[in-house]
Amino acid sequence: MADVNAQTAKIDLTKVKPYGDTMNDGMVETAFTLPVPYGEEGSEAAKQLLRKMGLEEPAVVYSKDMGGGFAFFVAYGKCQHTVDYTGIKVTKVEVDVMDRLECERYIRENIKRDVVMIGASTGTDAHTVGIDAIMNMKGFHGHYGLERFKGINAINMGSQVPNEAAIAKAVETGADAILISQTVTQKDVHIKNLTNMVELLEAEGLRDKIILVCGGPRLSHELAQELGYDAGFGPHSYAEHVASFVLTEIVKRGLA
Repeated sequence: MADVNAQTAKIDLTKVKPYGDTMNDGMVETAFTLPVPYGEEGSEAAKQLLRKMGLEEPAVVYSKDMGGGFAFFVAYGKCQHTVDYTGIKVTKVEVDVMDRLECERYIRENIKRDVVMIGASTGTDAHTVGIDAIMNMKGFHGHYGLERFKGINAINMGSQVPNEAAIAKAVETGADAILISQTVTQKDVHIKNLTNMVELLEAEGLRDKIILVCGGPRLSHELAQELGYDAGFGPHSYAEHVASFVLTEIVKRGLA
């Protein structure tokens, strides 16, 4: 433990490099597919690519024939670049995260009515793992979903929900917030779908009346705001993060 503490104390946060076996060795692992036949020539192509990416001492440690003239590679190499960690600024949701019981107390004391939240994976997105983790009673990874929060009426519409249908449900229920999950991101389809939701709400004159939140593996708060959303939540976000933001936003906007 003393050796670890000594190493940590010597870290220069203005010149951070990847860590593999020893401090500052720059070792990174990469995985990718190339449109080349499986074999030694393919592995050599992978190593040459790594060198052109600036990785020294490249080594292919695993490869697999994917069929159809494609091959998959897992490789290692040493990165020579560094980053200045001390200069990094990240746009993120600024809210004091409350646990489930604190959220329930906040509703009783500040909103004094049930809060309605619509959740859905909209557009062609057929994945429900994200929205279920936030909405369903059992939640995910030891974090209960919004259905278990007293004072929150959580309506999970599931997957492949047209944006129009989610908006209609929000109007029908007098929803305070619409929560959109986007897992499928190929060809930036999530950007098109999220933008369409904002445009539809604006066309209906509802954008300022509904808190709009999105989440997914390739979403960030910065991107969400660029698309016209109030907040965006990426990986490692749970129901309490979303609830804390929506509840405090309701009070902040005078929507209680």
